[in-house]
Amino acid sequence: MPHGSLSLPARLCLLTWDPTGTEGAAAHLVRAGALTELVRRGLLTDEDGIATPADLDALTADPVLDGLLELVHESMPHRWRAWVGLHARVTADAVREQLTADGWLRAEKKRVLGVFPSVEHVLERTDAVEALRQEARDVWQGRGEVSEQEAAAVALAAAAGVRGLAPDGDGRDQLKERVEELVERSGVGGVLGELCSALTPAV
Repeated sequence: MPHGSLSLPARLCLLTWDPTGTEGAAAHLVRAGALTELVRRGLLTDEDGIATPADLDALTADPVLDGLLELVHESMPHRWRAWVGLHARVTADAVREQLTADGWLRAEKKRVLGVFPSVEHVLERTDAVEALRQEARDVWQGRGEVSEQEAAAVALAAAAGVRGLAPDGDGRDQLKERVEELVERSGVGGVLGELCSALTPAV
């Protein structure tokens, strides 16, 4: 699967792995990415701050996005901020399994305390993920043309505090200003701003 075809939540999931291959805590960020992707596709809309399905019969052919869409359909109405955390692990686990099936990650069986079976996911395509990280840094620093999806991905990643995007010298005001610029560029500004705020109220 070339990285150009990665969904927004899959791209964000990979960006949380550091260069040593260690998995990051990505659940809320991945969920925010999935919500953003559904908004970009016109399947979720904003109704007075509430995440609202646009079409009860619509599907995306992406099991991760369709699973979240079904969850939104079947649940009580919630604001965007609530959806960032509500059952977020379900979406993150589904993305991780999808990336494993597509060869980005490798599942390794192990035992916790030598007794309890467990599975650890390890980064398989380290060079490709480093290329993703470099692309994200380029977007952050304003190098070249930036697509709406790239702007959304980097705004969310920066809001969530993913390491290695912004130069170490950037202060809080600079970070906030750049996130706001990317939100504006994303084409889903109002909702994306809410999601970024939910990921880190300080930004």
